[in-house]
Amino acid sequence: MPTQHRRMTKSTLLRRSVFLFIGAALMSVGLEIFLVPNKIIDGGITGISIILSYLTHWQVGIFLTILNIPFLFIGYKMIGKTFALSTFFAILVMSIGTALLHPVKELTNDPLLAAVFGGIILGIGVGMVIRFGGSLDGTEIIAILVSKKLPFSVGEIVMFFNLFILGSAGFVYSWDRAMYSLIAYFIAYKMIDVTIEGFDESKSVWIISDRFRQIGEAILDRLGRGVTYLEGEGGFTGEDKKVIFCVITRLEEAKLKSIVDELDPKAFLAVGNIHDVKGGRFKKKDIH
Repeated sequence: MPTQHRRMTKSTLLRRSVFLFIGAALMSVGLEIFLVPNKIIDGGITGISIILSYLTHWQVGIFLTILNIPFLFIGYKMIGKTFALSTFFAILVMSIGTALLHPVKELTNDPLLAAVFGGIILGIGVGMVIRFGGSLDGTEIIAILVSKKLPFSVGEIVMFFNLFILGSAGFVYSWDRAMYSLIAYFIAYKMIDVTIEGFDESKSVWIISDRFRQIGEAILDRLGRGVTYLEGEGGFTGEDKKVIFCVITRLEEAKLKSIVDELDPKAFLAVGNIHDVKGGRFKKKDIH
């Protein structure tokens, strides 16, 4: 029987909402106080939004909202309702934040300082949103969809997409601004990496629990990922143990953790980064 979905507790919902709010607010600060006034862009949808804002003289938050709306629906089908709602909330906070901060004077006119500190703040903000189950950039979702029809990995498509956007800054602004944008993008990328403890698109998961069957069925039914039950033995007790092994995408990590916490808060859970997945049931067409 399919495992019944349980509602998120009020404390968990409050905690997630607070960190999503902080993450989206930090992104607004990084954009409006550092990057946008100094004509420095980031990669992905954010970079496109900054360029369009410069060309049209509209606020960057307008384009961030418009360009991310399609990915709310795609994310709902690929990841689930919780991901879509978390993303919607983060986008809403980010849009309001950029509107409120737009009249505020930038903290520095030095492009290097703006690239460094803007990249740090932006990266922490985006990473925090991703860590708590949302997203502020649809680049990876585009990459997942495109990778189904092209012989390139998600990471390779994201890299090509971002290099194209960052290179565009040279034509729109100037080539020195494009180079500062590369600095900001690299720093933001690394800060996202630090904030969410891993930027790889695939992760391996090991779970040890007496309720292994319920957890395994929940991962199958609610996350759509296949699981493997491995035989194990406790080092201290010598008791037989079942170990659940599965591979998920980075965007699915928050949802998997919530499933395990629901069914067995005392379960042992280990998540590791992996650089390549081949064979089995983990194929491009299976990424939902």
